[in-house]
Amino acid sequence: MNAPDAIQHPRALLGWRLLCLVYDFFPALALWFVTIIAMLVANGGNAVQSGTWAGWLETLLMFVVTGAYATVSWRRGGQTIGMKPWRVYVDAASGGPAPLRALWIRYLVGCVSLACGGLGFWWALFDRDRLTWHDRASGTRFVRDLQRDAARA
Repeated sequence: MNAPDAIQHPRALLGWRLLCLVYDFFPALALWFVTIIAMLVANGGNAVQSGTWAGWLETLLMFVVTGAYATVSWRRGGQTIGMKPWRVYVDAASGGPAPLRALWIRYLVGCVSLACGGLGFWWALFDRDRLTWHDRASGTRFVRDLQRDAARA
């Protein structure tokens, strides 16, 4: 896919992004449960206490596991489970699949955006291209593409 094709795709609006986040909360929650169970086993069946090194490790593992879910999903098919019902995809700005490094940048900046009360998401309302902080930082685009879905069917 070349650059002009990428420009023709309609940009996904803020509402689509938020719907995807809500849907993707559930696979992330399942991954967090698996991580917590692994930490329980590693801690001899005792709950990990917050504020300890094990608590920090558990939080870091949940962050990394969620990032792996998102980046691998974006890399393989352009979308996570939460993006499928809405027919939205993450692509490189030039079109086609984004490199893994850009997807990790997207994930990290998106997390910072959420930690700032979603400010990076709200930014899309004022951005001339309707891009969020993580779109700009990673050189990726979040697009709704009904034709791409029809071609895959």
